Amino acid sequence: MKYVGPHVSAAGGVRNAPLNAQKVGARAFGMFTKSPRRWAADQLDADEIKAFKSNLRKCGFTPARVLVHSGYLLNLADPEPAQWRDTREAFTDEVRRCGQLGLKTINTHPGRFGPKLDETKSLELVADSVNYALDKIPGVTILLENMSGGSWIGSRFEHLAAVIEQIENKKRTGVCFDTCHAFGAGYDVRTADALDATLKEFRRVVGMKHLKAAHLNDAKIEFAGQTDRHQTIGKGNIGKECFRAIMNDKRFENKPLILETPDPTQWPGEIKMLYRWAE
Repeated sequence: MKYVGPHVSAAGGVRNAPLNAQKVGARAFGMFTKSPRRWAADQLDADEIKAFKSNLRKCGFTPARVLVHSGYLLNLADPEPAQWRDTREAFTDEVRRCGQLGLKTINTHPGRFGPKLDETKSLELVADSVNYALDKIPGVTILLENMSGGSWIGSRFEHLAAVIEQIENKKRTGVCFDTCHAFGAGYDVRTADALDATLKEFRRVVGMKHLKAAHLNDAKIEFAGQTDRHQTIGKGNIGKECFRAIMNDKRFENKPLILETPDPTQWPGEIKMLYRWAE
């Protein structure tokens, strides 16, 4: 089974996220539990948590089909010790919010390399952040997202492998594979053969057992463009063949496959198109 759906809005309260996903024909969905561009947030109250869980059941979603995304401000490799500790606490709070909603998986951008630290130390800081959150919060799996290049940690599969190697509870750790980010970082996914070669490289470096979710995004950028610009499926420089191949690839079975494409009006059509491609 393939479980496809978009990253939906939780405006007005997290209780609305399952309803918004149902409206567009989703079988899975992504969400934030707070504003991704703010550090602070009100704690989730009991009524909001209860309403979210009720709507999740009513809309036919299981917790395993929901992929929480952490905020954009977090840099789990912040080179300033005080800021890194604050970031680690903020990230742990986001993992806690995920667990409070009865959800199982949260995805995060690993962070950015800085001029004050070498690569080895930066990767160590990311691993320390993940270990800290896993130790504090039971029952939630943390996924690291591959990134598009530049100074982003995760733009090479070797970064992800190095972080995972240092994580103590590997059963609660994995990777969310983003097609646009892979393309931007120089991993070709434009054809079925290219996607297969990239996934074989992922298996060699990281291990296929760590692939636990995916972001399905076409790209406005050119190949190896080292930036992150998403496009509607089939309208970008990746093209349709990649996504047709994913929908027929057993390596993506029973995982949340989340659209982060830029036009919400296109989501129902994108979802229907992807399912038409599934043989």
